Amino acid sequence: MKLVRIGAAVRNQTPLDWEQNKANILASFEAGRRQGVTLLCLPELCISGYGCEDAFLSPGVLRTSWAVLQEIAPHSKDMIVSVGLPLPYNNVVFNTACLLVDGRIAGFVAKRYLPGEGIHYEPRWFKPWPVGKRTTLEVEGRDYPLGDLYFDCGGVKIAFEICEDAWVADRPGGNLFLKGVDVIMNPSGSHFAFGKFRVRERFVLEGSRAFGVSYVYSNLLGNEAGRAIYDGGALLASGGKMLAAGRRFSFRDQLVTSALVDLDLTRMSQAQSAGYDQRSGSESSQCVDVEFSYPEVEPENQDPDRDAWESSKNLKEEEFTRAVALGLFDYLRKSRSQGFAVSLSGGADSSAVACLSALAVHLSAAELGMDGIKEKLGYIPGLSDCRTAREVIKRLLTCVYQSTRNSTSTTRDAACGLATALGADYLEFDVDELVDDYVGIVSQAVGRELSWERDDIALQNIQARVRAPGIWLLANLRNALLLATSNRSEAAVGYTTMDGDTCGGLSPIAGIDKAFLRQWLLWLQKDGPEGLRPIPALGSVTAQAPTAELRPQDQQQTDEGDLMPYDLLDAIERAAIRDKKTPLEVYRLTRIRFPEYSRQQLADWVERFFRLWSRNQWKRERYAPSFHVDDENLDPKTWCRFPILSGGFERELKELREYLKERSLQAAHSSPPE
Repeated sequence: MKLVRIGAAVRNQTPLDWEQNKANILASFEAGRRQGVTLLCLPELCISGYGCEDAFLSPGVLRTSWAVLQEIAPHSKDMIVSVGLPLPYNNVVFNTACLLVDGRIAGFVAKRYLPGEGIHYEPRWFKPWPVGKRTTLEVEGRDYPLGDLYFDCGGVKIAFEICEDAWVADRPGGNLFLKGVDVIMNPSGSHFAFGKFRVRERFVLEGSRAFGVSYVYSNLLGNEAGRAIYDGGALLASGGKMLAAGRRFSFRDQLVTSALVDLDLTRMSQAQSAGYDQRSGSESSQCVDVEFSYPEVEPENQDPDRDAWESSKNLKEEEFTRAVALGLFDYLRKSRSQGFAVSLSGGADSSAVACLSALAVHLSAAELGMDGIKEKLGYIPGLSDCRTAREVIKRLLTCVYQSTRNSTSTTRDAACGLATALGADYLEFDVDELVDDYVGIVSQAVGRELSWERDDIALQNIQARVRAPGIWLLANLRNALLLATSNRSEAAVGYTTMDGDTCGGLSPIAGIDKAFLRQWLLWLQKDGPEGLRPIPALGSVTAQAPTAELRPQDQQQTDEGDLMPYDLLDAIERAAIRDKKTPLEVYRLTRIRFPEYSRQQLADWVERFFRLWSRNQWKRERYAPSFHVDDENLDPKTWCRFPILSGGFERELKELREYLKERSLQAAHSSPPE
């Protein structure tokens, strides 16, 4: 038997936070040593941080990355460790994994495939490394191997697939198999999205089986740079079997997951493979030989660990809860904010944001304990006196209900009841007099009284905007992070008041649709996350039809009355924006899915969506940063770009109207006479 303990570290790094990133990396080294790990894989670009963006093109950032690598390298004594950093060569920058062996730099492997879709923007900063090319990097009089390499470390062959390299059809592992590689390390910076973890599991398992190797997958953890949330989730597989799976959505700075592998078994699986006879020694120049002695290791039994909630039938609800809670917790501490402020209307969106803020405390307390929370948030005054998670929530979360004459006791009671159930600090502002003052000032200036018949939108918007200064003032007084409460469905059609309900420094639910939010609130009300209690007080929220409460009460305003049913809106948005369908194509698709609506009603709603989408790009450009929790985000800064000024789909909407007219004529001619 050739037994080697391999490990994967997940790390909560921060772009350009050199000293903390270095400390985290060295902590991973020590955690690996305590577990007896010999081969340890750390995440992609863990030295600099993955989310440095245009700072990757700063010569100072590149120099500092190299300097930190030199400081880290000696600490890898008696281990083989991969760390990631941006590396300049021939006046361009590459995304590289550096292999450290026994305290020395053995060489650098450069990433081949650079993701440029969705939230990813790597081709802006890095260049892809050509397949099969090897060169030498000279720095300060020393030469280092660089390029498409693999390493023979004391008789064990180690190679890399760097994040995206494993997601493409022509992944490097196929060629590495022909070289007889024993271990493939995958240092990744793979952001969370619903269902994405299962894809990672498949390519890790299949890579280990098809290539006959032990496969080590590491990832980033937490809210690294503001928008993307990383779920960690280290994976270790060998010969098509999962040996270990690390915790996801951890609130810790770092976790190391390890497993014992028998390299003789992987080598025998390669010997039995049909691809064995294709191997040759013609590419031996790509192998870097490094001396290394492996410790003797005793065999053991091992089973992969799993979080209980991952087998839950409500996996999406669990993932959403834990991803956004972790994102909020990290955003709070990395921005040095001293709490959260929420304008709590008693409706679904603001209630969801308040619940997620409280859940961030409960989930972190469940994992870290009160001492752990106080250590991470120790800069916040008064937190050291808190003894329970509920007391922490009271200190961190401020909820404010702001009423006008159009507000109802239903929403007031819902807001008060929920804030009390969560343990938040709850306040009420009556802003009706402020609304009257503004309306009076403008009425006098324009020389006429404003009326609902003539000035509906303006009178709605002033109420939303009047609520902004007070909550901002309170957030400033408490050094708190003001959370905006708009969702993705509203962002798609601009059903929001700029400088009103969109005001805030962070918009945590702007990436999620309203239909799912309502479903999630029902789940939170009745079931709740694994290990935590449900929140029955949400019953007064979920029982309501969503409403902005901006028109007079006798008009019985509802969101869906202003727009369209939310499940239909979300279906139109996905077809139109995610799938890039024309209005006619969207209509034909929704006609099949929503037969309960008339042809004309569906066509009107489809046209309404496209017109509102086109008119409101400027609003989406101004939204506070949002979290990416699925691959259907509308954030124009990182995901979904659309011109602020456009033709508004006039030609395409005319095509829809003509199609509907033609179908109506056909139906009339084919119907039997009365």
